[in-house]
Amino acid sequence: MLRRLSPLAVLAAFSMLASVAHAQTLRIGLAEDPDVLDPTLARTFVGRIVFAAMCDKLVDIDDKLGIVPQLATSWQWSPDQKSLTMKLRPGVLFQDGEKMDAAAVKYSIERHKTMAGSNRRGELAPVTSVDVVDPLTVRLNLSAPFAPLLAQLADRAGMIVSPKAATAEGDKFGTHPVCAGPFKFVERVAQDRIVLERFKDYWDKDSIHFDKIVYTPIPDSTVRLANLRSGQLDFVERLAASDVAKVKADPKLKLSKITEIGYQGITINVGKSEESQKNPLGRDPRVREAFELSLDRDGIVQVVMDGEADPGNQWVAPSNPFYAKNVPIPKRNVARAKELLKEAGVTNPSFTLMTATTADAQRIAQVVQAMAREAGFDVKIQSTEFATSLDMADKGQFDAYVLAWSGRADPDGNIYSFDACKQPLNYAGYCKPEVDDILKRSRTTGDIAERKKLFGELAAIVLKDRPIVYLYHRHWLWAYTSKLTGLRTIPDGLVRVQDLRFQ
Repeated sequence: MLRRLSPLAVLAAFSMLASVAHAQTLRIGLAEDPDVLDPTLARTFVGRIVFAAMCDKLVDIDDKLGIVPQLATSWQWSPDQKSLTMKLRPGVLFQDGEKMDAAAVKYSIERHKTMAGSNRRGELAPVTSVDVVDPLTVRLNLSAPFAPLLAQLADRAGMIVSPKAATAEGDKFGTHPVCAGPFKFVERVAQDRIVLERFKDYWDKDSIHFDKIVYTPIPDSTVRLANLRSGQLDFVERLAASDVAKVKADPKLKLSKITEIGYQGITINVGKSEESQKNPLGRDPRVREAFELSLDRDGIVQVVMDGEADPGNQWVAPSNPFYAKNVPIPKRNVARAKELLKEAGVTNPSFTLMTATTADAQRIAQVVQAMAREAGFDVKIQSTEFATSLDMADKGQFDAYVLAWSGRADPDGNIYSFDACKQPLNYAGYCKPEVDDILKRSRTTGDIAERKKLFGELAAIVLKDRPIVYLYHRHWLWAYTSKLTGLRTIPDGLVRVQDLRFQ
């Protein structure tokens, strides 16, 4: 016998269905598990993807790498270029309900500069003090003009955290971060998931159309795509180039791509620790030159990336206006590589190449191993979980390391923290006073022609010393359900959640 529902019960049932239909979750597959979710301490690209939904910045970049407003609505340089005054967006709240104001900006910038272990310290080194002009106006004072500052503030250095939460949590803030972004942190299970929930008081809430985002780290690109095709994920970042044809052939999926502003390279321990003197690469620049000459960048791009990358030998791509044309991409020359090894008095040099467990990194290591063998190198591959590999690199526990950098809008962000003495991302342990001098001068001039000249001088030194052997510049490959609309492709490779929705 069927049971007849009362009109009130029917109305309640329809309300419940409407609520379920409205509650939508965006499921994103990540290529790695991020490191700590604290913008001051964080250093991984994949973490920046999560931050893009959780932590707004003072400014952002557009698809042409132009600086656009976010938490700051406008800004003005002083005539001497030694201070930057920024007007803040009114009515912005942190995810704990506290106000985002000039005092919070001052707190966050100072935290970035002084907190133990900060990876933002080098990015903000010229900032000497921060003044609260009024509740919605802040002034950053500099020791000297600093051309890359706005570009730095378009990334983690410009993320503003809740002073109340950061003070209470201290160095544990990364386990429960509180920012001023569209989604607030809910939970994290290492190697399994990161869950964010919509912040109902977000200042731009009309642009947000999901109630929850779940990030799932899946290092195997084949498994990541399988989860997308089966409907377990809605979006995957860094699709394997070999899977592009499959995605294009699937009417349920879409593909987006854009050339990154970063690079893929091999970092060499030339002075980070005593390990640098225990392997031939670290001891002798002639051995490093021989190693580079054993590599065919075009071949690496074809084998590793199925052609979905641009070969390169610098911290910016050959198409970048700041590319140093005085140091072009060297051609493979195995015979010269062997001569250099003979000159260095090294036969069959052996070293360990550390790599993350991701598919692309593994393929790079295998191709490099095979190519270098032809010149006489004995390359051993050490596969290590990504976050662990970063910790080992930070401690100098490596010979050479397959490591990508996601890139910054200003070229300074691709080299300063890696090549300037004692900087937090200088895994190579490279330090040269004349390089520091050129980097300093490139930062203090706003003249484009002068900066290009200085980067040319820099390339002539650094690319000869080879603390990093640059290989190529990837195409960001995104695959996602055809139901997803509103996706913007920005060269930094981050997923902006504003205006994303299911159609």
